[in-house]
Amino acid sequence: MSSKARRKYDSQLRRAQAARTRARIVEAAQRLFVERGFAGATIPAIATEAGVAVETVYRSASGKAGLLGDAVRAAVAGGAGRADVPVIERPAIRRIIDEPDPVRQLLLYAATQPGIWSRVGPLLRVLDAASTSDTSLIELREQIAAERRHGLRAGLGKLLEQRGVLRSGLTAERAGDIVYTVCGQANYEALVTQCGWTEGEYRDWLVETLVAALLPRETGAHLD
Repeated sequence: MSSKARRKYDSQLRRAQAARTRARIVEAAQRLFVERGFAGATIPAIATEAGVAVETVYRSASGKAGLLGDAVRAAVAGGAGRADVPVIERPAIRRIIDEPDPVRQLLLYAATQPGIWSRVGPLLRVLDAASTSDTSLIELREQIAAERRHGLRAGLGKLLEQRGVLRSGLTAERAGDIVYTVCGQANYEALVTQCGWTEGEYRDWLVETLVAALLPRETGAHLD
């Protein structure tokens, strides 16, 4: 192996090792935030749980609030190792993009929601409980909500608009806002956690509600 090839190999190896270390830190933080709350999940405790030095945790994120944000985004993605994959390259999102039928697109999107909220909900409850007086956590909560809202406007809302399948007068922004609200955490918590709906019942309600709100009435008539 030439010296240039060796340096490239070593660099790739270091990046892979750093990614694995960061994933361990984020996964450890997820567990401890849920088990102990924001205050109880100290940086030394997270370091111990991840099997790394305290300094390594500090270098991996912009403070403990940043680490909680990373934990939330990793939960949305389905794991710390997937969080760095661009959203449009994630398999579940690719299936939605590649699906030509708008009702099926909404069904595929709705199918992602129970898993997301079951993973993310406990972390967001930690964030809500801790953000009453901490400015950095209040900003994090607002940032996470803004990222989700923008993603739905520029993602699913825009996709449906570009394909010409939205109800008359409905814009991509308004469609994204409807999805943002209907598929929000509050509805999952109310229907599944509090009312005892199964995740399948919740998913089916999402599909029916989204089809009725977003697509022309004649499209909804064909919903199975």
